[in-house]
Amino acid sequence: MKKILVTGANGMLGQDLCPTLTKNGFEVIKTDVADMDITKYDVVKEVLTNVKPDIVIHCAAYTNVDKAEEDINVARLINKTGTENIAKVCADINAKLVYISTDYVFKGDGEKPYLPTDATNPLNNYGLTKWEGEVAVRKYCKNHIIARTSWLYGIHGKNFVETMLSLADKPELKVVDDQIGCPTWTMELARGILKLIKEEKTGTFHVCGSGKTSWYGFAKKAFELAGLSVNLKPCTTDEFPRPAKRPKYSVMENYGITRNWEEALKDYIELRKV
Repeated sequence: MKKILVTGANGMLGQDLCPTLTKNGFEVIKTDVADMDITKYDVVKEVLTNVKPDIVIHCAAYTNVDKAEEDINVARLINKTGTENIAKVCADINAKLVYISTDYVFKGDGEKPYLPTDATNPLNNYGLTKWEGEVAVRKYCKNHIIARTSWLYGIHGKNFVETMLSLADKPELKVVDDQIGCPTWTMELARGILKLIKEEKTGTFHVCGSGKTSWYGFAKKAFELAGLSVNLKPCTTDEFPRPAKRPKYSVMENYGITRNWEEALKDYIELRKV
């Protein structure tokens, strides 16, 4: 039985990923900041050397996109230095490293889906520090999978779908319609990661929902599937300013690793009704 250590196991992705791995015959060791502070090399080395995992899935990250604009040092400490620490130790103990990255490594000024081989050019500090994490993984641990995902939502954390559904009774709800991306359910991401591990892949992959939509289209579909009538209006990014710039178009080509985003969202809405 292969042993997989998961960082950020208490997060939105981790809470769907760990049971998925267990059901598929892996021994799973869950860690979070209390068990292993990834920013401290000696701590990472001690934990990983003692556990001796075959695979490390690195979900832990600084994910507050807007706060990273004023707090890049903390974001970099976690997303770059923390990832570098893990990559170095994984190489030392001969463990495969799976690193969860983001569509925000791209500038988002194109008109066709990004390929895993396309040039990166982050618009904001969050995307920059996650890209720096990718660089560290490639540099220090040759046996790796970089799994870029996007617009993540899941049952175990604060996310766009839950926020929208909680605002359904507002007299009017405006949602940005000029940012285009790929909504991804955490369960789909977990299954995609599992698939890549089982097929013993290495390299960079896009593990996101197939197809594309805007945040407005995403909200509209969520309300439709939930059977809610909402006064939903499209708006522009300029009407809803945020500290961090967002890519206008961050659609990624996933080559069929995960399902269409609408199919996955339908299953998610059905699940949360239970």
